[in-house]
Amino acid sequence: MSITSDAVRELREATGVGIMDCKRALEKSDGDFEQAKKILREEGKSEMGKLSARTAAEGRIESYIHHNGKIGVLVEVNCETDFTAANDEFRGFVSNLAKHIAAASPPPRYVDPEDVPEADLEEERSVLKAQAEKEDKPPEIVEKIVEGRMSKFYEENCLVKQVYVLDPDGEMTVEDALADLTAQVGEKIVINRFARFVIGEDD
Repeated sequence: MSITSDAVRELREATGVGIMDCKRALEKSDGDFEQAKKILREEGKSEMGKLSARTAAEGRIESYIHHNGKIGVLVEVNCETDFTAANDEFRGFVSNLAKHIAAASPPPRYVDPEDVPEADLEEERSVLKAQAEKEDKPPEIVEKIVEGRMSKFYEENCLVKQVYVLDPDGEMTVEDALADLTAQVGEKIVINRFARFVIGEDD
């Protein structure tokens, strides 16, 4: 049977397991959500969802300069051990993440939604509300429109919510790629911060 991306994402959010493992578990269970969760538990993969309380104090800082010399990126990604920081999969992810930040259009402004300042959120909601009201929608519909467009705002401006530019299918987000790496190495992985520099542009 065909497994939808929504089903995969729901299972990933429920278990904290990487997106590819979730897809495989759903395929093995013929789309049965609870059976898929059981499969992941039996494989020991659902333990990944318990990593959030652990400390990521090691990691790596990666730089990337685009071939034309006009775009540069610095990104810091943390993990729990220096062993993982030297791991090829971890290093590859951090390197690819720097390339994503350089290539993303629009470029990310924040790591995740929690990093967006409240003043920026209020301003964005105000603009979106004014736009929706001009469309002559009822007040209750205006609020739903604003929330829907705020989701789009996060997808465009928050690094983890962006579609991962290195995913050839254009379905995986940076958050999905991060979850896959977490499942792979068995440690908490955190994108801590980044900076993107473009010739002739200020912050």
